[in-house]
Amino acid sequence: MKIIILLIILSLIVALGFLSAFFWAVKDGQFDDDVSPAMRILFDDDQPDNNNNTTTTKS
Repeated sequence: MKIIILLIILSLIVALGFLSAFFWAVKDGQFDDDVSPAMRILFDDDQPDNNNNTTTTKS
């Protein structure tokens, strides 16, 4: 019976830790912009590198 009480107390401490981490992330603005990360994949900002620094030697 003592172990059940200990496990309940331990699980409540862990749950409060996760809840406080969630509120901290919301307060710091982690979840403010939920549109642009999904749209970022649609825009190709990377330009191909035509000046490749690898040289090949012909024998």
